Amino acid sequence: MTLSELMETLPYGPAPEAAQPALDWLKAHQGKFGLFIGGRWRDPAQKEWFATHNPANAQKLAEVAQASAADVDEAVKAARKALAGWQQTPGHVRARYLYALARQVQKHARLFAVLETLDNGKPIRETRDIDIPLAARHFYYHAGWAQLMESELPGYAPVGVVGQIIPWNFPLLMLSWKIAPALAMGNTVVLKPAEFTPLTALLFAEICQNIGLPPGVVNILTGDGSTGAALVAHPGVDKIAFTGSTEVGRLIRQATAGSGKKLSLELGGKSPFLVFEDADLDSAVEGVVDAIWFNQGQVCCAGSRLLVQEGIAEKMYAKLRARMEKLRCGDPLDKAVDIGAIVAPVQLQKIQQLVQKGVEEGAQLWQPSWAVPSQGCFYPPTLFTQVAPASTIAQEEIFGPVLAALTFRTPEEAVRLANNTRYGLAASIWSEDINLALDIATQIKAGTIWINSTNLFDAASGFGGYRESGFGREGGKEGLWEYVKKAESREQRAQIKRKKGPQPSALGPKQSAAVLPPIDRTAKLFIGGKQARPDSGYSKAVYAPDGQLLGEVGLGNRKDIRNAVEAARAAFEGWRKATAHNKAQILYFLAENLSERAEEFARRIHEQTGQDGHAEVEAALEALFTAAAWADKYEGVVHPTPIRNVTLAVPEPIGVMGILCPDDQPLLALVRLAGTALALGNTLVVVPSPVAPLTATDFYQVLETSDIPAGTFNIVTGERDELAKTLAEHDDVDAVWYAGPQAGRALVEKASAGNMKRTWTLPESGALPDTDEILRQATQIKNIWVPYGA
Repeated sequence: MTLSELMETLPYGPAPEAAQPALDWLKAHQGKFGLFIGGRWRDPAQKEWFATHNPANAQKLAEVAQASAADVDEAVKAARKALAGWQQTPGHVRARYLYALARQVQKHARLFAVLETLDNGKPIRETRDIDIPLAARHFYYHAGWAQLMESELPGYAPVGVVGQIIPWNFPLLMLSWKIAPALAMGNTVVLKPAEFTPLTALLFAEICQNIGLPPGVVNILTGDGSTGAALVAHPGVDKIAFTGSTEVGRLIRQATAGSGKKLSLELGGKSPFLVFEDADLDSAVEGVVDAIWFNQGQVCCAGSRLLVQEGIAEKMYAKLRARMEKLRCGDPLDKAVDIGAIVAPVQLQKIQQLVQKGVEEGAQLWQPSWAVPSQGCFYPPTLFTQVAPASTIAQEEIFGPVLAALTFRTPEEAVRLANNTRYGLAASIWSEDINLALDIATQIKAGTIWINSTNLFDAASGFGGYRESGFGREGGKEGLWEYVKKAESREQRAQIKRKKGPQPSALGPKQSAAVLPPIDRTAKLFIGGKQARPDSGYSKAVYAPDGQLLGEVGLGNRKDIRNAVEAARAAFEGWRKATAHNKAQILYFLAENLSERAEEFARRIHEQTGQDGHAEVEAALEALFTAAAWADKYEGVVHPTPIRNVTLAVPEPIGVMGILCPDDQPLLALVRLAGTALALGNTLVVVPSPVAPLTATDFYQVLETSDIPAGTFNIVTGERDELAKTLAEHDDVDAVWYAGPQAGRALVEKASAGNMKRTWTLPESGALPDTDEILRQATQIKNIWVPYGA
C-alpha cells in the first residue's frame, strides 16, 4: 500500500503495550502465589492452588492459592490481633499510610495496568486511563478522611474486622473502593479478590509490605466461592462488604441474618439510558458506547437498556449502527482496541445463551459485519431493537456487550419504563432541557444519575443502589458510615428519669390508674387514614405491670399488613413530593395536638409501664419538634469531583417503611422513629410494642386531627414477630426497622433477602438511637452528575 493510499484510507495499525514487565513480575514469583496473612506470605493450609488465565488467549498466567476455612480463620485472627493497635493509631499516621499506598499505586501504574489487562481482558486504555488513576484517587481521598475523622466524625469508632469480597470486572478499583475507607476509619481488613482476577490484589499486598503497613491490617485471601462463604460465616468478622451479583448478595444477607454483622451490598443492575428528542444524538451515541461497551459491558451499572423517544428512534439506531461498525474488538493490550475479551468462558456462554433467548422472544438482533478474534473469549457489540419491556433481555442482567432498545412517547412513560425493573443502581439521561433532565432524575429509582454523561466515578461521590441493587454507599462521606459505629452509649441528653411504682401525686386524684377505659372497648387498627377492625376478628388483652386489665387491641394479620402497605404505597408519591416546609408544618401541628392531650397520654403511659408519663410526653413533644426541624434541614451537598460538572448528593426517602417499635418508652419511641422517617418523606406501617400498644392506638386519634394525609401513617397492632415476618417478606416494602429480641432480628434480616430491602435492627429495650442515625437510616443518597461548559 502506497503512502497516498494510506493517507486516503487511514487504517489502524497495531499499537501494542508491552506485556513483558508484568510477565517478568510473574516469573519472579515462579508463577505461583500464596496467601497474604499477618504481613507475610504463606502456603494454603490444604496445599491447593488453581490457575488464572488470560481470557484473550487462554494462556495460563499463574497459580494462586485456594484458601480454606482454616486459612480464613488465620486471616481473621491476624486482623483481630492488629485491630487494637490500628484503631488507636492517630488519624494523621493512618493518613500517611494511605498516602503512601496512593503513591505506590501511581509509581507502579504501568505494571498494575498491564497485569489487570492480562488477567481481566479489558482494553489497556481502560486500565491505564481509568482504573489505576481512580484507584490511586481513592487512597488519596481517604487519606484526607483519616486525617479528619476525629473532628468530622466525633463519637464514632471503627466497626472492627471487615471481610470484603470483590468482583472480577474492576479488580484493583473495587479493592481501593473497599480497603481505602476501611483503613481510613481504623478497621482491619480480610479481602478476597475474585477467583478469575486475583493478580492485582496480590501485587497490592506486596506494596503493603513495601510501605511497612503494620502486619494484619490488610490480609489478602485468594480462592473460589467457598472461601468467600467461609469469610461471611466467620464469627470473628464484624462487617461484610460485598460487590457482586444479586443472587450471591441474597445468600450473604441470609447467611448474616441475626449475626450482628454490619452489611453493605453493591449488587446487580439493569440501568436505563434515556434519550429524549431534544438530545444531541451524536453525543448520545458516544455515551452509549461508554455505557454498554466499556469493559465489554461487564459493568454493574452498564446502560444496558436504551430508552429512546419514539420520534427519533430510527435516526438514533442508524447512527448507533454506524458507530458500532467502527468499533475495534481484539487484543486488549492493543492501545487502539475498543472492546477486549470477556473474562472467562463461563461468562461468554451466559452472554450467548441470553442473546439467543432474546432472538427467541422476538427481538430484532443486529451486530457489526466484522468478526471477532476466533481465539480467546470475545463477543461482538450487539444491538436488540423491538424489545418488549417484559422480555428476558430487558429484565435480566446480561453482563456483556449487549444493548436492548425500547421506545417511549412521553416523559411519564419514560419514567415508568426506566423503573420497570427490580434493580436500581444507575441511570443516564440525555436532553438539552436541564429542567426536564432534573425532573426525570428525581423520579428514577437509582442511586446514581448521569445527565448527558455516563459512567462517571470519583472517590468524592458515593455510589450504590436502590432496591435489588443493594444498600450502602461506597465513596464520599456517605461511604464512611459503612465503616464506623457509635463509640459510646446512645443515651439521650434528655434522658427520661424513670420512677418505679404508682405515682398518684404526679397524676392527680382524678387521673389515677384506677380510672380505666371500659374493658369491652377494643382499639382498632389505623389504615389509610381510617380506623379499621382487624381482619382476624381477634383481639389481645393489654395488662398493667400489676396484672390489671387495661384494655384490648386488635390482632392484625397478613391481610391487614397487605392493606396497610397498599395504603402507604398509594400515599407515597404525594407525600414524597410535598414540600419540606409542608411536612414540617404538619409535624408541628401534630405536636400541638399531642400537647393538648398531654395529661391523657401521661396517664396511659403510667398505666402501661408504671413510669412517669409526664416526662415521656415532654420528650415526645421535643422529638416531634426535632423531626419537624429536620424536615427542611437535612440537606444534600455538592461533591467536589475533579470533573467539570456539578455532582449533587441528594438525600431521598426510602419509600414504604415498616417500623416495629421497642418495648420501652412507647410514645417517645413511636414519635422519634416514625416522626423522623415521616419528616423525610417516607410512608409508614407501624407496629407498636406488644407490651404497651394502647399509646399508639390513642395516638391515631391525634393523627386524625393533624392533617396527616391518609395512608402516610398506618398502625397495625398484634404479635410483633408474626407481623415483622410479613413486612420483611413483602416485596412492596422498601425497608424494615425492627426492635425486638435476637431471634426476631435474625428472622427479619433473613426474610428481607427476598427483595433485598434495607433493615435496621435494634434491641427491644434500652436507649433509643440518636437522631443522626435515624436520619441516615430513613434516607438513601442519590448522586446526580450534571456536566457544564461549552
